[in-house]
Amino acid sequence: MLPWVVRRTRLPLLSLRCVDCRSESATTGEGRFRVNANGKLLDVWLLVRCVSCGRTSKLTVHDRAPVRSFDPAELDGYHANDPELVASRLLDPLLARRNRFTLDWREAWRLDAPPAWPGGVWPVRVEVVFADPVPVRPERLIAHGLGLSRSEVLRRIKCDVPLHRPTSTGFAFTVMAGG
Repeated sequence: MLPWVVRRTRLPLLSLRCVDCRSESATTGEGRFRVNANGKLLDVWLLVRCVSCGRTSKLTVHDRAPVRSFDPAELDGYHANDPELVASRLLDPLLARRNRFTLDWREAWRLDAPPAWPGGVWPVRVEVVFADPVPVRPERLIAHGLGLSRSEVLRRIKCDVPLHRPTSTGFAFTVMAGG
């Protein structure tokens, strides 16, 4: 069994329309939060920047939340702009739905696969693990990892998951001998 790991190389871009230039891409840059206190209530926003014009916008993370409802470590993370907290909030599907954006994963991930291929031993079983929830189509991932065309992948690969549907959870496949 050969292990493959899909990892993110950077945070994905956001597909989010800019109110100034109408561009549809934004980035979190280094990842900054803005925390605003209003009495005993806190507002927390994740700041994003348009890739075309540089305009800064805010994504609502918490809206009028009582201070006591925050874990002290989480609140410290917001104040310190903790990169792991930025990543976890950005990858949260509830935040994306509430703020009406989607993630653009193009060129934001890589495939770590062992360079050695067991020569002459067929079939070969490969297990794919996702270190981050990067949605990829299995046929494209397999074609990239094996250096095959997508039609060759459809002919030589036996897999339990649909090859055309994006997935971000682990799966395994078998490579049959070419002929």
